[in-house]
Amino acid sequence: MQVWLRPQENKCLLLLYVRPNSSRDEIVGLHGDRLKIKIRALPQDGEANTSLKEFVAKLLGVSKSRVEILRGESSHQKDLLVELPVSEVINRLKHLEF
Repeated sequence: MQVWLRPQENKCLLLLYVRPNSSRDEIVGLHGDRLKIKIRALPQDGEANTSLKEFVAKLLGVSKSRVEILRGESSHQKDLLVELPVSEVINRLKHLEF
């Protein structure tokens, strides 16, 4: 199992490193034990956090209400809780190469 994925009951905790103000929204690889994601939005007024939740929700095929930032709202290191089991997250991301 990936180190940036952690089971939380019937949900999944994603450990992320997020770079706002990028040229596009994308997963770029690993940053230590976290999945590195670039987001176009600026880190002001919660724009980058909102964009991150939308990006992850779209990537996993869930509504953005099923994605919650548990920790790191004002940090590059963020912990997101997604209402999907870890096995389903892995299945939905297996086509990505990073």
